[in-house]
Amino acid sequence: MSQNETKKIGLIIGRETDWPEAFITAVSERAPDIQAELVKIGGTFMDELCEYTVIIDRMSHEVPYYRTYVKFAAMQGTYIINDPFVWSADSRFFGTAMANKLGLKSPRTIALPNKDVDTDVVPDSFRNLVYPMDWEGIIDYVGVPAIFKEAESGGRRLSFRVHSVDELIQRYDESGTRTMILQELIKGGDHIHCYVIGMEKVLILNFLPGENRYLKGATSTLNQEQQEQITQSSRAISRAYGYDINMIEYLLTDDEIIVINATNPSPLIDRKLLSPLHFDWLINATAELAIDRVQRPLPQRTTFQIKELTEILTP
Repeated sequence: MSQNETKKIGLIIGRETDWPEAFITAVSERAPDIQAELVKIGGTFMDELCEYTVIIDRMSHEVPYYRTYVKFAAMQGTYIINDPFVWSADSRFFGTAMANKLGLKSPRTIALPNKDVDTDVVPDSFRNLVYPMDWEGIIDYVGVPAIFKEAESGGRRLSFRVHSVDELIQRYDESGTRTMILQELIKGGDHIHCYVIGMEKVLILNFLPGENRYLKGATSTLNQEQQEQITQSSRAISRAYGYDINMIEYLLTDDEIIVINATNPSPLIDRKLLSPLHFDWLINATAELAIDRVQRPLPQRTTFQIKELTEILTP
């Protein structure tokens, strides 16, 4: 790409319309020399070049081919928001365990072996697994009712409430090849969602589960100390992953702040969900982030150093 050529920000999205349209307009207004558009792909040749300086990926957790493409684009030197190699390794269990390791309060959580695997196996393939599982011990550790849900991060995943060992075993038998976790159910309290943009900018919102939207008006009902605690813990979690866009879910109960989901690398940004003030905040923050990554890209920890390796291999 020549210096005079327009640099591009590519978007990989799903059904959403509000955020992409507003984001593209915001980038155009702030940086006329940078073009934001939807990525168009349909079969990727191994020696083709990626035309995008930055790609914002909001759909590869649902479409495996998109994940294959953004990994390829990263190899070409494109900056990916969020790093697909990190995201591929992410899970709700890992996030909960990381929050616990950082000294943050999190629900008791257990990762469970897959009920089925989508490969050809023989009995000896499972010599590392303890069988039968100690279902009583698992329930005693987590307590009931508990949440039985998919371990993968990003978006709304398969989730059930279980109230007994028999119900847990039934749901487990229905889980197929999915990797599932069982998590302590924290009753009551206020749901707090924290958007973190660029690992620095923070927006804290009260979420109303019954209405599936955020509280309008005030940014949050937290006091100053609680806001500072959530701000610092959210930045720490996002920086630990290197996520440029992330949303962390908390539960505030009896003045105790509990991390219930440490990562959502593709949080919903929608006018029906957010107030105009909060929607505009997220549009401005994500546009400024993308423009900054075009102009001053950070080194992504898992991007291949192709140029240096090529020089070593060239006679």
